[in-house]
Amino acid sequence: MTGAYDTPVVLDRREGPYGEVVLRRHGASLQIIANGCFLMDTSDGRSERLLVDAARDALDDRPEPHVLIGGLGVGFSLAHAAADPRWGRITVVEREPAVIDWHRRGPLSEVSASALADARTNIRQTDLIAHVNETSATYDALCLDIDNGPGWTVTEGNEGLYSPAGLAGCARALRPGGVLAVWSAQPSPEFEGTLRNAGFHQVRTEEIPVARGVPDAVHLAVRPG
Repeated sequence: MTGAYDTPVVLDRREGPYGEVVLRRHGASLQIIANGCFLMDTSDGRSERLLVDAARDALDDRPEPHVLIGGLGVGFSLAHAAADPRWGRITVVEREPAVIDWHRRGPLSEVSASALADARTNIRQTDLIAHVNETSATYDALCLDIDNGPGWTVTEGNEGLYSPAGLAGCARALRPGGVLAVWSAQPSPEFEGTLRNAGFHQVRTEEIPVARGVPDAVHLAVRPG
């Protein structure tokens, strides 16, 4: 008998550069666990798709915008971006080699195979914070989904991304008028304030209802032109 209460089955477990990462199957869903913390699964994907669509809709009508997706995860954000012909280029930054391998040669290819084959897609195995700090006026949109939210990070080092200095780096990586979109497991009014203090304009939060508990959220902000 199968169902929602099946025991999760570990498909792969690896030690990565930032600790342990695990791929599990739970019923029909695939799950990614990092250092014992549940990150995401393939059961829904609405909020990941909203992350990409909200960033695109907040842009002006510039041709063929370049989007950076921070965190490959289970691949929903990448697959959704690749299904949209309005994106000109799609760069994905993922620091865990195991996650990239699960997409290229493992079970998560069922989500991302066609997106990985898209000529617009470029996968970069590197740390997101380092990449953003090394980049200047390159992207039209940053779609970041590497944690459970600004206040619930996977590793301690990620906290810097949501600090004033980290958000200043995000702003530098964006072209004028570019959009920052940050996924969160719950809305954060405090983070909205941090975005405004970092110089972003048009700060707002879109909420996505979930079956139980507080809604997921996408925080949106625009770099001034």
